[in-house]
Amino acid sequence: MIEFVPQTGSTSADLAARLSAAELVPEGYWLVADRQTAGRGRLGREWQDGAGNFMGSTVVHVAYADPPPATLALVAGIALHEAITAQPPPPHHALLKWPNDVMIGGAKLAGILLERIGDTVVIGIGVNLASAPALPDRATVALADLTTAPTRDAFATALAAQFAVELGRWRAYGLPSVIARWLTLGHPVGTGLRIAEPDGSVLEGSFAGLTDQGLLQLRLADGSLHTVNAGDVRLEQE
Repeated sequence: MIEFVPQTGSTSADLAARLSAAELVPEGYWLVADRQTAGRGRLGREWQDGAGNFMGSTVVHVAYADPPPATLALVAGIALHEAITAQPPPPHHALLKWPNDVMIGGAKLAGILLERIGDTVVIGIGVNLASAPALPDRATVALADLTTAPTRDAFATALAAQFAVELGRWRAYGLPSVIARWLTLGHPVGTGLRIAEPDGSVLEGSFAGLTDQGLLQLRLADGSLHTVNAGDVRLEQE
C-alpha cells in the first residue's frame, strides 16, 4: 500500500488534507514522493529534499485503548532505526535522539514529524539515503556516505513493513515495552544534552531516561530531575 508520486509540496500535508476532507486513508497506506517542494520539520523548520532520499508519510487511527498518540514518535523512531540498520552492511553507531531524530556520529540522518488530525496521527519521515542537505545550524549525513545505500523504493518497502510490526507491538504490549526498546537504541543515560524549550528557556544537563509516558528526563547540575515535554534537543557532540 505504497503510493509513489513524482512531486508534491508535502506528503504529510497531502494526507492531512485528505483526512480533513473526510477521505478514507487506511492504516498501512504510505504516500512517498520523489521530490518535495514544501517539506516540513519540527518547530517550523524546512525539510530539504534530495533526489534518491526517502520522503514519505503514513497514518495511524488512534483507538481509545491505544497508548498516548504522542508516543508514536517513539514507535516510528524504532521502526526507522531497524530499517536503517538492516541495510547490508549496517551503519555503525546509529542512535535515536529524543523525540524524533536518527543520528550517526553527531550528524542527523533522519527525522520524524507527527501531526494530529482528529483521531488520526499523520507521521512524516525523511531519510538522507543518497545525499544530505547542508544546514547552517547542524551537521547532516547520508547513508550513502557510510555504506551502500538502498534504493528509495526498497527502503520504503522495508520501512513500511517494519512500522507495521512496531505499531502492532505498541498496541499489543503497551508503552513500557516501547520505552524499554527505545532506551536500547537511543542516546545512553548520562549523555550531555542542551534543550531549548518552547518558552525560549535553555536547559543543560544529562539524559536520565524516559518517564512512563515517554517524556525525556533531564538531570540538572544540582542533581534534580526536570521532565521535558517538548523542545529542541542537542547532544553534547552535535
